[in-house]
Amino acid sequence: MVPPKVGLYLDLIRWDRPAGWLLLLWPSLYALWIAADGFPGWHLVAVFTLGTVLMRSAGCCMNDVADREFDRHVKRTAQRPVTTGAVSVREALALGAVLALAAFALVLTTSEAAVAWSFAALAIAVAYPYAKRHVSLPQAVLGIAFSFGIPMAFAAVRGNVGWLAWVLLAGNLFWVLAYDTEYAMVDRDDDLRIGIKTSAITLGRADVPVVMLCYAAALAVWGSVMVGRVPLLVVVATLLAAGAQAVWHYTLIRERSREGCFRAFRLNHWFGFTLFAGTAAGYLVR
Repeated sequence: MVPPKVGLYLDLIRWDRPAGWLLLLWPSLYALWIAADGFPGWHLVAVFTLGTVLMRSAGCCMNDVADREFDRHVKRTAQRPVTTGAVSVREALALGAVLALAAFALVLTTSEAAVAWSFAALAIAVAYPYAKRHVSLPQAVLGIAFSFGIPMAFAAVRGNVGWLAWVLLAGNLFWVLAYDTEYAMVDRDDDLRIGIKTSAITLGRADVPVVMLCYAAALAVWGSVMVGRVPLLVVVATLLAAGAQAVWHYTLIRERSREGCFRAFRLNHWFGFTLFAGTAAGYLVR
């Protein structure tokens, strides 16, 4: 039996919803493989996997504190522990700090460059929850935050962050814009009522076409990076598999129903896994 308070903390960090940290994990892992020109070693795989889980959990704490007044007016978020008062703001911030420090301890085992870049990653993660108050496309801010494992991976493997890391980050940013716009489409009615800015609101009826263009751009960037690094057959097969998923997502979101958009969002980690699997398989068989 889980003690009631522990259960609330687990709910706060979305422990039963791993899709969130998987969205962060796959780009970080394929960046490790690309930076290392193959398998990067179990130490870095473990550091980035555990660090991703910890930082996503810490981000949930910070996000729920920042959004607690908004969340009470949104059907999907009204029962979150901080929103209902079951977990206090102080408790949530303390838990988030502990998780972030644990993730930082892992980064300390890598390189000085990765340690330095981790402060920028933390700053962006802290800033994101407030972006929706001031930025018409807060999903772009989230995209940078959710893509920062890529330069961190290059820093950990190579000791520097070159142009290739930023190209991969830009490609992943398109993917985040795609899936987080799907997520925003779920809450569009509630967000309009309470005055939150999201890409789903800003784009209006262009939301579905833009989501599909973002998927295409994400695939184009990944494919252009991988051509010449791994066998072309692997690149083509990966693009076809991921592209088929994007087309399936179109069938889920084209009517803009809450259920369809939420399902598309929750399935996006398979898109990321496909790109990682293609990367790892490509380096394995070349």
